Amino acid sequence: MKYTYLGKTGLKVSRLCLGTMNFGPSTEEKEAFKIMDAALDAGVNFFDTANVYGGNDHRGWTEEIIGRWFAQGGGRREKVVLATKVYGNMEHPIVDPNEQGGLSAYKIRRHLEGSLRRLQTDHIELYQMHHVDRNVSWDELWNAFQTHQNQGKIGYVGASNFAGRDLVKAQYEAEKRGLLGLVSEQHKYSLLCRLPELEVLPAAEEHGIGVIAWSPLDGGVLGGNLNPKEGSRTARQTERLEKLRPQLEQFSKLCKELGESEATVALAWTLVHPAMTAPIIGPRTLEQFEQTLRVVELELSEDVLARLDEIFPGPGGEAPRAYAW
Repeated sequence: MKYTYLGKTGLKVSRLCLGTMNFGPSTEEKEAFKIMDAALDAGVNFFDTANVYGGNDHRGWTEEIIGRWFAQGGGRREKVVLATKVYGNMEHPIVDPNEQGGLSAYKIRRHLEGSLRRLQTDHIELYQMHHVDRNVSWDELWNAFQTHQNQGKIGYVGASNFAGRDLVKAQYEAEKRGLLGLVSEQHKYSLLCRLPELEVLPAAEEHGIGVIAWSPLDGGVLGGNLNPKEGSRTARQTERLEKLRPQLEQFSKLCKELGESEATVALAWTLVHPAMTAPIIGPRTLEQFEQTLRVVELELSEDVLARLDEIFPGPGGEAPRAYAW
């Protein structure tokens, strides 16, 4: 495994981040335990989850599974850089108005305590805002996070789904208070979603924020399965797949020439950008996890990167150069 620093911190994390969203709804607990054990054995020390994972009927289920895995001991908790998130509602249906999506200090305190209880731990290395909440001031946010950092309950603060302007505002407000600020931004980024190259990735790189790519395979579309089983996709998904088929066929052809799977190439591509810390891999099975380990070994040549740009054109570079001239 290869490692890098998380943003501007001295914390080292693996260049693959184990995503756990499937644990519970799609992956039974026993298999999830095997995947997490295999991750540690392979040197993957960066695990990502969220308090809402588990589905409407059992929000928190994924954190509970991870907590029971930690409870087995054997140094499991000590070896993991744990990341979870706050923003969404934990009630379904919502009864408490303060359970609506948002980031009040009141909600952060309640939801942090809930995550710590489910995860069976007394601290979380990376506590991430799952979405931006522009109804809450940075005075309230940074005061809330600083309180929990001083209590030793969280180590670092991260963001997810923030625009470039939100990242800059967060760092400006943190600097005014003499705080470290955000250390990470979890953002949708893949060969099929390159819009972050305009603003988000440049802002993150300039401000020392490590980017963690979610959905780097675009929900499996970049995984090479051009002919899924009948009924496995919705009509809308099928329509999109057919629209993308010419590009995906070119991509598959290139991957065959390289002797690599489509998923491996797509994941390796995300690691090329200098702002990138790690893509999130979300295996449903142990076999799927093991297949991803090749990613950190694969180095894509300039010629291959150029061909990928031809197949999946980006926005043309950073703003404003991409559209101003």
